Amino acid sequence: MTGDAFITGWGVCLPNAPVDNAHIEAVLGHIEAQSAAVKRRVLINNGIQTRHYAIDPATGAVTHSNAGMTAEAIRAVCASTGLSPADIACLACGSSSADQVIPSHASMVHAALGTPPCETMSPTGVCCAGISALKYATLVVAAGQHPNAVATGSELASPSLRASHFEPQIRLNTSDVDEHPMLPFSNEFLRWMLSDGAGALMVEPAPRPDRLSLKIDWIDLVSYASDSDVCMYFGLRKDDDGAVSSWRTVDDEDLLYRGGYLSLSQDVRVLNDRLPALMKRAFARMQERRGVAADRIDWLLPHFSSNWFRQPLHDGLVEAGFPIPAERWFTNLATRGNTGSAAFYIMLEELMASGRVSRGDRILGIVPESSRMLFGFLHLTAV
Repeated sequence: MTGDAFITGWGVCLPNAPVDNAHIEAVLGHIEAQSAAVKRRVLINNGIQTRHYAIDPATGAVTHSNAGMTAEAIRAVCASTGLSPADIACLACGSSSADQVIPSHASMVHAALGTPPCETMSPTGVCCAGISALKYATLVVAAGQHPNAVATGSELASPSLRASHFEPQIRLNTSDVDEHPMLPFSNEFLRWMLSDGAGALMVEPAPRPDRLSLKIDWIDLVSYASDSDVCMYFGLRKDDDGAVSSWRTVDDEDLLYRGGYLSLSQDVRVLNDRLPALMKRAFARMQERRGVAADRIDWLLPHFSSNWFRQPLHDGLVEAGFPIPAERWFTNLATRGNTGSAAFYIMLEELMASGRVSRGDRILGIVPESSRMLFGFLHLTAV
């Protein structure tokens, strides 16, 4: 980078009223093929108490598009900085759940905003897509290419979690009327894990004189895809031996549903086996590159999909000589749910709105992505 870049504003969109654990199926619909024991176990382990869905609980209709949520978050960040959406020079929009394959997500967000021409960028991926968007926004501002850039992370998971979405898959896999159909655990697991939301950050080349800004010291992303099987996937079918096939190779319409190609899936065995081990390697690499020390971190913002990972992350940090006391951790997983690429944005917005950050505070963000093991780290300083 040739110059500096600062986060000068933050905004979020959390659609509709929070939904507690007792009312998930009232919104997503009930699936007889699901196991009450699995639901109970997953919800206990993930620690999520409330989340948001872009679904009308009365009708089951989708209330927001991903592009629409993202545009709302951008309008919020513009309002917080006094800029107009028309002033945006660059839009970098990360998501794993765009409303379509083509056009790009950022193009659809730009259209939803209805603003003048600007540069757009659409990183794909899952949890790290939002961090990739922030890194792009940081680089173009620091390089002097634009006077500002807005980075976003957003997820619209709920349409793919509704009972109606899984009905063809269950029906086509049930050959006998007396057979009790079952939804694969790889699908059911995520139904209790994921939710909707969008976050936006304004990036500018100088801090705001009238409010706290966050200097972006560095952002690192590292992939360990060559060291892991596919873990989280959509548009693929994964066999027991780890081999995958794409939905684009399937000509039989029934097979698309029967084979689960169009259902979001998680291989929990790979998640539990590879994520903690590769997280340790990624963190050690970051320490070596950046020389960060635990006593120089005031706030740790860790994204984890489930509270089950909190203790292993804590233990791994201690083992790495990087102990962070619990009072310096900030997470809102319990109240906002797992929003994937939007999670870090939503955490940061809530922390900054709380008034607990002081000038000089240093923030370390940790964002693992399980899809095929990508890890994001970023360091910010309040100025």
